[in-house]
Amino acid sequence: MHPSTAILYIAVAIVGTVVTIACVRVIWLAVGAYRINRAGPRPLFASRHAIWRDPGDVAALDLMNGPGGPSGVPRPPFQFMEEHTSGSQPCVSVRDAAGRRWRVKWGNEVRSENFAVRVAWACGYFAETTYFVEQGEIAGSVNLQRAHTCINEHGRFREARFELDDPNVRKLFEEHSWAWNDNPFVGTRQLHGLKIVVMLLSNWDTKDRRDVARGSNTAIFEQRLSRWRREARYLITDWGGSMGRWGGNIVTRGRWDPPGFAAQTPQFVTGVENGIVLFGYAGQRTADMASGIRVEDALWLCGYLGQITDEQIHTALIASGASDEEAASFTVSLRDRISQLERVNVSRATPLQGSTSRLAMQERNSPARR
Repeated sequence: MHPSTAILYIAVAIVGTVVTIACVRVIWLAVGAYRINRAGPRPLFASRHAIWRDPGDVAALDLMNGPGGPSGVPRPPFQFMEEHTSGSQPCVSVRDAAGRRWRVKWGNEVRSENFAVRVAWACGYFAETTYFVEQGEIAGSVNLQRAHTCINEHGRFREARFELDDPNVRKLFEEHSWAWNDNPFVGTRQLHGLKIVVMLLSNWDTKDRRDVARGSNTAIFEQRLSRWRREARYLITDWGGSMGRWGGNIVTRGRWDPPGFAAQTPQFVTGVENGIVLFGYAGQRTADMASGIRVEDALWLCGYLGQITDEQIHTALIASGASDEEAASFTVSLRDRISQLERVNVSRATPLQGSTSRLAMQERNSPARR
């Protein structure tokens, strides 16, 4: 074959691939828009909306057990309820000895999701009650489809993520979830701080309400505060794409990869330009995550993030199923990334020295939290 002919074929193949991808994206957007329009307005009754709350003394938080605390740990024996056929990983629902319902998930997202939830929670963001269970037994698990590879004929399983499914919380997913560019917190340091946490953990899977055709990873949980008061809490419900390499496509990105995470750490913060922090991150919605984050936003987050100790990070990693070697590598990389954030402006970073920053104390005492 003549070289010019081969080049032509390659060019046609590249153009064809690009056009195909563009057409698929257009179809996804069209299907998503149709589903959102068909679903109608969100059935929310809450008068208050929140994406963040003051975590208190971060250095004293229990990152082994996370949001659920030691009393929330799943209690065996577990009774099978149903299998879920949607989602990218095998998943079933079970009831534990305390009568609580759990969604049990397996696969390559289990460790990264369990750990990321703990970091987000420690920074003040709402997160689901999640635990890594090394092994156990689920009674009554028969006629399984995808989950038959994770639960043997005796009901035994290994390395699962248990996520609390509280029936007292109204959960709005998919068409009624939220988008990074369309929520009550656009432009606030709280939303920008959540974006930084996403990039800190290299979570590339940032699909939102606009991506409902593929599945949104955001949700709104309506929590009852009293008989007459409800609060709508905005959160990320899938952190499975964390703790590996970030990337804009399936070739460059990964999950739970200590060497890959370490390799990209030097490019976490790439500079500051006109008061805006620049990041090396890339993901499914790169512009939404990495654009427009102010130095002040980064320093505000560091007032909480910077309080997390290496021991807490290591403990949370071990509680998420990491080996000692993996925990050591991730801890070093995360401390490096946090230090990069704290150095975005040396003169403004001064208040962050010490275990509790003045910025954090000011935030706790402030009557208005934008």
